[in-house]
Amino acid sequence: QVQLVESGGGLVQAGGSLTLSCAASGSIFSISAMGWYRQVPGKERERVATIDNLHRTNAADFVRGRFTISRDNAKKMMYLRMSNLDAQDTGVYYCTRWSSGVALGEPVYWGQGTQVTVSS
Repeated sequence: QVQLVESGGGLVQAGGSLTLSCAASGSIFSISAMGWYRQVPGKERERVATIDNLHRTNAADFVRGRFTISRDNAKKMMYLRMSNLDAQDTGVYYCTRWSSGVALGEPVYWGQGTQVTVSS
């Protein structure tokens, strides 16, 4: 059974930094693509960044250069390092996982989400 548990959310001032973590359980973590999505108020849920089984990364234009996704297969962990945060980054951030090694289509597994609030 696959479980994804996010942590690291919280309140941060604009311009600050925050690192989200995702702990994954279940098998074949190392060969699965992983990613972060977010739901910001008034907008559709959107893909933030992905990392595939070869550690190749991709990030949305609105976070490129500010957010960095990474993973540690030995620990079954994924991270999202966020810097230069602004109020528009406020929302719920979800850890996700695909059933394959590439992030095509929508992920199969979702965590419960962690709230990030950026105060201006």
